Amino acid sequence: MLLTHLLGRMIRSGSLTLIDAHGRTHRFGDGGTPAVTVRLHDAALHTRLALNPSLAAGEAYMDGTLTIEEGSLADFLDVATRTFEVRRPTSLHRLVGAVGYGLRVLQQFNTAARARRNVAQHYDLSGALYDLFLDRDRQYSCAYFTDPDNTLDQAQADKKRHIAAKLLLDRPGLRVLDIGSGWGGLGLYLADVAGAEVTGVTLSTEQVKVSQDRSAAAGMPGRARFELRDYRNLTGEFDRIVSVGMFEHVGVPHYPTFFAKVRDLLKPDGVALLHSIGRMDGPGVTDPWIRKYIFTGGYVPALSEVLPVIERAGLWVTDVEILRLHYAETLKRWRANFQANRLQAARIYDERFCRMWEFYLTGAEMAFRNMGQMVFQIQLAREQTAVPLTRDYIVDWERAQRAVATTEAA
Repeated sequence: MLLTHLLGRMIRSGSLTLIDAHGRTHRFGDGGTPAVTVRLHDAALHTRLALNPSLAAGEAYMDGTLTIEEGSLADFLDVATRTFEVRRPTSLHRLVGAVGYGLRVLQQFNTAARARRNVAQHYDLSGALYDLFLDRDRQYSCAYFTDPDNTLDQAQADKKRHIAAKLLLDRPGLRVLDIGSGWGGLGLYLADVAGAEVTGVTLSTEQVKVSQDRSAAAGMPGRARFELRDYRNLTGEFDRIVSVGMFEHVGVPHYPTFFAKVRDLLKPDGVALLHSIGRMDGPGVTDPWIRKYIFTGGYVPALSEVLPVIERAGLWVTDVEILRLHYAETLKRWRANFQANRLQAARIYDERFCRMWEFYLTGAEMAFRNMGQMVFQIQLAREQTAVPLTRDYIVDWERAQRAVATTEAA
């Protein structure tokens, strides 16, 4: 059948045993590890998986019509994705991909109203859910592992420090704009560690409420302000602009608007830092399951799509850093935390939601391990003299702040 033909081409490393809906057993791979056995409980999956593997597999796992008999979901998705760089799509999948690429402008046409709805779908979920798997500061973006054995809390603290270092916070009172400010953790950190005056904007009503409460509790409502506002409606001038984990929701058609707005808001001697998930294999499309269930309107860009728009906006790219496996390690810890608190998650929502979230966290981790996903940090400026000639200032600032944190903890 078409499905077994496809799997025979895809699965080259590891071992996949498939028990189809008729009870027949099929084996794929080289006999190595990981080894996983999957059972299908609906004959319609034979065709659906062949035509649209990601969407069909995710929905079948959510619905319980695809179950893991031996091994784990992580094993299954690891085996299914680890041959990403060597496999070649069939003619059918090339056609499906071409159609998807043609439709992506419509899928990413994120007007202000549509962007608000997209954000609400994911970020206005119960805060209790996010507390089950994120760090204490609710950093919902790639952590920074200076040591692979670091805890999630430590890695997220190091991420904030790394970003702050690139913002060149060389004097107190700098006006900082945080586009996509989440639950306020980064903004509060910048206000605290550098004496900055931070304005954070988000489209999530839940996030802005939590951020405002956190700022008040920290005694910083005048120095760290958080607003429910679209970046396109912002005015004024800022010494520093930072955006972490928001650019994935902008959409390719809106990149010129985004970078033009950054340039307009940034003072002539200002510095901006963009932190976003990216792809190493060139322009593509959003995974259909992710687009339908997790991030509607979202898209992970290639640098080749971003840098030309920055150039046309008249901005200097003063530094680029690629974080490769940092997000895989972040997701690994999120996944472990979620599994440890799965019963509580089921009480907040239901079993199907839990299976959806498991598929999301596990699939995302494997995308970073096996499918060319990474994170890029791009430092931007209007003037080429806005930052020092060498990168020493980044390392020096991080080391100094790490020493202060160590002393305070002692």
